[in-house]
Amino acid sequence: MLVLTRKPRQQIMIGDDIVINVVDVQGDNVRIAIEAPREVKIYRGEIYRAIQEENKQAAMPEGVDINSLPKDLG
Repeated sequence: MLVLTRKPRQQIMIGDDIVINVVDVQGDNVRIAIEAPREVKIYRGEIYRAIQEENKQAAMPEGVDINSLPKDLG
């Protein structure tokens, strides 16, 4: 993990095409702007975790006990 100290209007570069701009700092709050290609998905941490949990739930068929499935299907 890399830990940096930045001031407003300073940047962090990730690779060649992702830029994190520190917009404002007020007390414990930091406003950032992220410039990245459209194909790069950017989520707040809590939203990303909720999506991952939802995907896990959707992948599990309801009412199926995976322990009762045959071990060898071939």
